[in-house]
Amino acid sequence: MKRPARSAEKNAAHRARRARSSAARPEAGEHGHGPFVPVVGVGASAGGVEAASELLSCLPSDTGMAFVFIQHLDPQHPSFLPDVLARATPMPVAQAADGVRLQADHVYVIPPNAELSLSGPTLRLGPRPVRPGRPALPIDSFLRSLAEDRARSALGVVLSGTASDGTEGLRAIQENDGITLVQDPQTARFAGMPQSAIAAGVADRVLSVPDLARELVRLSRHPYVAPDARDPGAEEGDEAVRDQIRALVHNVVGVDFREYKPASFQRRLGRRMALRELRRLGDYLELLRASRPEVEALAEDLLVHVTSFFRDPEAFDALKAEIFPRILEHKPAGAPVRVWVPGCATGEEVYSVAIAFLEHLDEAGKASPLQIFATDLSERTIERARAGFYADVVLRDVGEERRRRYFTRVEGGYRVNKAVRDACVFVRHDLARDPPFSKLDLVSCRNVLIYFGAALQKKVIATFHYALNEPGFLMLGRSESITSFARLFAPVDRANKVYARTAVPSR
Repeated sequence: MKRPARSAEKNAAHRARRARSSAARPEAGEHGHGPFVPVVGVGASAGGVEAASELLSCLPSDTGMAFVFIQHLDPQHPSFLPDVLARATPMPVAQAADGVRLQADHVYVIPPNAELSLSGPTLRLGPRPVRPGRPALPIDSFLRSLAEDRARSALGVVLSGTASDGTEGLRAIQENDGITLVQDPQTARFAGMPQSAIAAGVADRVLSVPDLARELVRLSRHPYVAPDARDPGAEEGDEAVRDQIRALVHNVVGVDFREYKPASFQRRLGRRMALRELRRLGDYLELLRASRPEVEALAEDLLVHVTSFFRDPEAFDALKAEIFPRILEHKPAGAPVRVWVPGCATGEEVYSVAIAFLEHLDEAGKASPLQIFATDLSERTIERARAGFYADVVLRDVGEERRRRYFTRVEGGYRVNKAVRDACVFVRHDLARDPPFSKLDLVSCRNVLIYFGAALQKKVIATFHYALNEPGFLMLGRSESITSFARLFAPVDRANKVYARTAVPSR
């Protein structure tokens, strides 16, 4: 069996970072490793030195935030970037070093031939990874670590540059409740990086450099980001206002967020308030009543779209080694294998399941039709998933052989091959309300249940049991479990969260 491109060591490190992030997100005023400092990650490439200098010259020296600049640098030559940037700001500017503790109102610059990450209050420096035939992506790498470490107090900025580095890093910041800012492409010397972020829908604000500076100053004072301020919406009586907001969103977009976890709802609500320059929940309710687009934007924010190709590769290995053989063993000749992927977001998970199945057929020398039903509440993400187009950076962890066999190179990225797309049907569907698909062999519902309250989790798990054949299998995400539903599902692979449907009657 061919191993996925990403190494086991990298996967273990990635899961450990995500576990730290989800287990103990930093709240206002505290951080598990020392004094809490909001961090601004700034990425730039060609033309970025001028933009970064202008940004710093427009910033005061007392925002209370630390600034980390990630610039594409020649790995073979020393960098004079710290000296250049120091001339633009009264803040101390230094080249980043391994183990340096971040301080507020300081600027740190990545050194050449290095990859920078964040661990608590400490910068970590490692060698620049070698990816033959593929570009280095130091901006994405740092912004991802920033997102996982600082959650809502992470701010990502992408300035002038070519290609698409920074886009996936900004996506990670948004997914982890942070805020993203992008230089207006019309003001950038090279518009590639800003345009990539905008096209991917991961730019919360698109502004000229002086306006970016003003927005950073404003955000540094907002209670959503500021470390010592009270949370927006923490005043007495705000729970009643939140209930009115939930009802308003339900009436406008048809999604009932009363059944979602309150903490997740409040974080995303605070994020929208910060973006709309509001501090009082009552004021935000008034804005929602006057603006349908803001209601829709809030709903999109609440539907966190977290996905990637072959996320946790060991889970796909388990499908190929254990689950697909058992499904095919009980399939009549010519009968299709039926799969449901609820909460499919932009489709990476769906196409990963399809590719893994086709690989299994090829390795086993078998043939079988495949039908994958992919659903999500967001029509916008469904449209993107249906198109099957992904930027280069999205496929960075997809091995060269998989890219060659299952993707076609097009301008700006890759498109999933038609044979794979034809096996996948994308539709809008409310997992909490709409009737389920039926006669399924596999349900892959990964990292969706973590946003649901206990009552909705119970309802959805029962729905999956009803929808599955016998044998039928359920795959969940790493941080999810159904131990309280042992009557309905028995573990097949505990490490990879794969379960088999039990034979008890369904309701």
